[in-house]
Amino acid sequence: MNARTVFCICASTLSGVAPAQVATPLRSPNRTAATAATLQAQAPPADLGPTAPLTLTLQDAQTRAQMNAPQLLAALSDASVAREDLKQARAGLRPSASFRSEYLGTEGNGKLSESRFVTNDGVHVYRDWGIVHEDLTAALTRTSVQRAAEAESIARAKADIARRGLTITVAKAYYALLTSQHKYATAQQALDQAKRYLDISRSLEKGGEVARSDTVKAELQYTAQEQALRETKLSIDTARLDVAVLLFRDFDQNFTLVDDLNLPPTLPPLTDIRTMAEHENPDLRAANGALRAATTDVQLARQAYLPSLTADLAYGIEANAFALHSTVASNPEKGSLPNLGYFLTISLNVPVFDWGARASKVRQAQLKRDQANVELTATQRELVRNLQGFYQEAQTAREQVDSLRHSVDLASESLRLNGLRYEAGEASILELVDAQTTLMQARNAYDDGLVRYRLAIANLQSLTGPF
Repeated sequence: MNARTVFCICASTLSGVAPAQVATPLRSPNRTAATAATLQAQAPPADLGPTAPLTLTLQDAQTRAQMNAPQLLAALSDASVAREDLKQARAGLRPSASFRSEYLGTEGNGKLSESRFVTNDGVHVYRDWGIVHEDLTAALTRTSVQRAAEAESIARAKADIARRGLTITVAKAYYALLTSQHKYATAQQALDQAKRYLDISRSLEKGGEVARSDTVKAELQYTAQEQALRETKLSIDTARLDVAVLLFRDFDQNFTLVDDLNLPPTLPPLTDIRTMAEHENPDLRAANGALRAATTDVQLARQAYLPSLTADLAYGIEANAFALHSTVASNPEKGSLPNLGYFLTISLNVPVFDWGARASKVRQAQLKRDQANVELTATQRELVRNLQGFYQEAQTAREQVDSLRHSVDLASESLRLNGLRYEAGEASILELVDAQTTLMQARNAYDDGLVRYRLAIANLQSLTGPF
């Protein structure tokens, strides 16, 4: 093959490839894009495999739980309903306007243009009124608005109580899963150590350095660690189910949690905690709101002794003809007279006697107010008790974490030394098993101490809000 032949083959190859890569000037770009989009839509979706697990922090878990918790959603709905009640109460203080249209058709007396009914002044009566109504007593006292405002405050406080209670629930489930994962890792490490020491015992038994009982004891320890590993795996599965119920409506278990157990938050001074509790405690707000609402109920009950004053202004027509001007049938000589006009009704209702019903309602409201005062005092005492108790719990848990961490270090060193002594024939298998069990218990206790401090902080924040 000469050079000319090779050149011709390459040219023909390039000429066949070029049209597929370069768009011709006659081809519409829009049509090309639409065709590509159509082909892409018709193509079967690619199998991307299992999706990556969703990574959640504690704050993410709290946010998701708030969107799914029925108790919290019900409390938020009650708060929204109370807000609408407040809007309605405020609107009730303002004059209301309405339109009323009526046609009264009656039978005539057969001789005159009047109807057979005394209340109607003609056979055909048309009423078209624009009415303005105002309750002057309610506008002056404004107690209905105060009562609605207190009810809204109570509903918002109860929603906050439900939200903080949910926060504690989510924190417990969140750290229960993390703790079970930590304990699973500890059990896995303990199983590996038990397998290593079992191999050492068998090797020493073959060399005649230890008795058969050492191997049996090591094998029993290995079997116990296998069972412990299975139990911790079950704990992980159960804790994951609990978290999935709280966070996902579709019960999705494909998620991972950010492990922040070793990053505990700082504990503020007690003086700051008390200040936050006085201003941010929802239980105290709800109790204060209940007392104010009960006091307003007493005022409402006493207002029943006051006269009620209302005003109604109607503007329109009430005539025998649906027109702005018409002739009165009884006085046709007067000609066309105007029908459009107004009339004002001012009503004053003075209560006189009701067999003691109003006095009974006042006493009833006073009893409820006294009970609300008792509940407020009890809430204050409970707040002081919980505040000090939760703070002391958090302090103790924080101090315990340092001690437990030191115990883990000591248990690890003890196991290492006993392992060396056992290999050298200076320690018994019982000492080695005891050291291994102590290390496992120390690690689990350390994880429990971290969770205890986290939950103590969560309980404290339920009284003070986040800090």
